Amino acid sequence: MKQYDKIIFVCENGTARAPMAEAILKEYRIKYPVEIESRGLVVLFPEPLNQKVEAVLISNGINLEQKMSRQLLEEDLQPRHLVLTMEKVQKEKILEEYASASTVDVEVLTELVGDELEILNPYGGTLQSYGLCYETLNKTIHKLVKLINQGEE
Repeated sequence: MKQYDKIIFVCENGTARAPMAEAILKEYRIKYPVEIESRGLVVLFPEPLNQKVEAVLISNGINLEQKMSRQLLEEDLQPRHLVLTMEKVQKEKILEEYASASTVDVEVLTELVGDELEILNPYGGTLQSYGLCYETLNKTIHKLVKLINQGEE
């Protein structure tokens, strides 16, 4: 895997899966400096993290204080940025709606690491479903970190 300057996780509204993925990846050691951020595809105004996401992160020793959702913008799509979506439909939307998307690596997170299933949206679910989402993301991001760090050896 090539080296990136920035990794941006993208989900629907930027308040659950993408910031959770961002927080998890920041807990891992990457062999080179890389910015890690998250964005939403539909962010009409900045919103705080979903409370259940915050609870799950805190219970896993991660604190993302003052994290607000941010809209994915054209300028986020730079040649040395890796954009990772939670679902195939999100990847397709980015490729359709953003002019510079064709010059950027836009991937479905789970496809990139060789997993079969997408990261399911826990929105509206129980705290337990958010916990399950965290566990799934953590396993997937562990594989992502291996891929990133292998590219450096």
